[in-house]
Parts: sequence; structure tokens; C-alpha cells
Amino acid sequence: MAESFQDLFRVTLLGTGAPPPVLNRFGPSTLVEAGREKFIFDAGRGAMQRLHQLRVPFADITGLLLTHHHSDHVVGFADLWLTGWIGRPWGRRKVPLKVWGPEGTRQMMHHLPLAFAVDLRVRSRSYPSEGAELAAEEIKEGVVYTQNGVTITAFEVDHGGEELPAFGYRIDYQGRSAVLSGDTTFNENLIRHAQGTDLIVHEVTATAGSAAESPEQLRRIGSNHTTPEQAGEVFARVKPKLAVYNHLLLFGGATADDLIPATRKNYSGPLLVGEDLMRLDMGANVEAQRFNEAK
Repeated sequence: MAESFQDLFRVTLLGTGAPPPVLNRFGPSTLVEAGREKFIFDAGRGAMQRLHQLRVPFADITGLLLTHHHSDHVVGFADLWLTGWIGRPWGRRKVPLKVWGPEGTRQMMHHLPLAFAVDLRVRSRSYPSEGAELAAEEIKEGVVYTQNGVTITAFEVDHGGEELPAFGYRIDYQGRSAVLSGDTTFNENLIRHAQGTDLIVHEVTATAGSAAESPEQLRRIGSNHTTPEQAGEVFARVKPKLAVYNHLLLFGGATADDLIPATRKNYSGPLLVGEDLMRLDMGANVEAQRFNEAK
């Protein structure tokens, strides 16, 4: 029997990478579909290309939510915004794009149209100008969206060494929930907000070789990001149906294959290392599927 729109709750990892420009892991970005609502969380490098691979019409996107303003989380935004307005080939946005994010989001959304003023002026002759408008809302911890059975709650996380506001998000729909950590070190507030969740998608960093031999490097990374051992403690306390790593930040020869063994020191439950375009279907269980473009 075909799945109805009302039953649909899906998290798709558009990009699972970090700042280094590698081809198998694009920049951090996540698509969440709940009923007829579609949200994008962060817009890293290549987000539009990944959305295109999924054949998701950008005109159908309810809005975009930012965890923080580091460049690797926003450099793909202009592409999503403007290519989604032009609308080739998967639909054209004809209404303003809603954007939620931390302090500074309004400033960013004010200045982007200035930077692209020539493009907007010329293309507005052919496309509805409303589709190029940006409707920005700056958020604090708490519920930031509730409509059509979908509730999105923002919670503060600790990207501490960087001294910038940063949020994670919890999405609740029809008794199921998913939590996206954003960039954070080990964080008690995340653990509190993730209690009872079905799925947690969490960032991770790992070091090996020369990078692991520098105490200064380890202190810097540890103040901004979460090691597999720390993430294992998070997962053990949250007890999700599935934990998935994204935003893989690997140094000194560390690889994705190192992450699960290190996590197992503190957590023995269901765990996957995320891949670009991995689909996580939220039902009685959380089912993961790798992307198959031939389908």
C-alpha cells in the first residue's frame, strides 16, 4: 500500500561533510519531510545539487533553518535561493523564502539581495519577483514552528570555542521525532532536548596520527566539536532507535571507519555513519537506505 502524505516522516542527509571540499561528502545540509511540509536545515556546499538528485521541487520547500553562520553551513544558500527561484527543472518558487536562524540571520538576508542586485533586477523581468524575496526570522531557544502537525523546537548547543550562537533542532510529527545536533561539543542541553527521540543525527570529529599529537589542536577541536567517545555517552543517555553521524570532521589520517569502534566504548545501540543522500524513514522503527540514483 502506498504511503500517504500524512504518514510521511523522513530525514535525508543532503550533505555530511565539513569544510574540506571533498566530492563524496558535500557540505552540511539536511532535508526533513513531515507530511506535506519540507524543511532544509543548513545549506552547505552542493545542497542544491543534492536536492536536484532527489528530484525534490524547491518550490515545495516550506523554509530553511540555520544552525549557525559558519561558512560551511551557508555557502550553498545563494544557490538554493536563486536557482530555486529560477526553477529549472523541478518547479519554481513564487513566494518569499522563509529563513529561520540565530542572531545575524536578518542581516545576512538583508545583504544577500544587495550582493545579487543585478541578477535580481534582470531576472525579475522574466520571473515573479516575490519568489526572490527572503523572509527572515531570528530565533531563540523554544518552539520556532508549529503547523500542520509539525513542531520544530530550537535548542542552544555549545560550539563554544567559536563564540557564536548555535542551535540544534528537534522535529516532532505524529508521535515521532528526530533531533539534529548542529555543530556542538558534548552538550547537556542537547541531551535534555533529545530525550525520547527516535532519531538523533549528530556531528563528530576524530583525530589520528600527527593531528592527535598536538595538545593545542585537540583542545581547540574539543572545545568546538564532539568526539566519538563523547557522542557515545550522548547516545547512551538519549537511547534513540537510531543514531547517525554527520558533519564528519576528520584529522591526521582518521577515517569514517574509525568512528563506530571509538563510539562503542560508551554506546552499544543502533549506530550508522551517515552518507550523502542517505534516507532515514521514520516509522515504527527508523529505516536507513543508501541512495540509488537508478531508482
